[in-house]
Amino acid sequence: MKQQTATRKLAISGIFVALAVVGSLLSVPVAGSRCAPVQHMINVLAAVTLGPGWGVGIAFCASLLRNLLGIGSLLAFPGSMVGALCCGLVFRLSRRIDLTCLAEALGTGFLGGLAAYPIAKLLMGVQPETAFVYVIPFLISTVAGSILAFVVLSMLERRGILKDYLA
Repeated sequence: MKQQTATRKLAISGIFVALAVVGSLLSVPVAGSRCAPVQHMINVLAAVTLGPGWGVGIAFCASLLRNLLGIGSLLAFPGSMVGALCCGLVFRLSRRIDLTCLAEALGTGFLGGLAAYPIAKLLMGVQPETAFVYVIPFLISTVAGSILAFVVLSMLERRGILKDYLA
């Protein structure tokens, strides 16, 4: 039984990574970052179905692939991984989808936006004006992705499908 669970989680993770990478083709460049709302939707879906550790791993793998393929920036790492951790922990504690979506938005928007500053300055050679320069672009992207996730999860919950996949 344990092997089946691990295999199932790994398969779902692979699908989520693929969706995040393909979904990042629908990104908008803002202030040196590439806002990809699909990544944030995947963060919430992973938090609800797999848990925080798997969510962070999915965010890391998707960010790495996006960078290797040239369709992302180094800012994808803090932007996605911080949000994935925040919403994963909130879902584990509250079991509420609305709070999980809010945690994704706030975690990525504020904490991820602030974490992006030193990466941009030290690793990308960008000279951002303030530490808060990435907060608004990250918030725009993550709010859109969180809304998408809320709609998808609400539909799955109404149909009684979601309960079979909760972490």
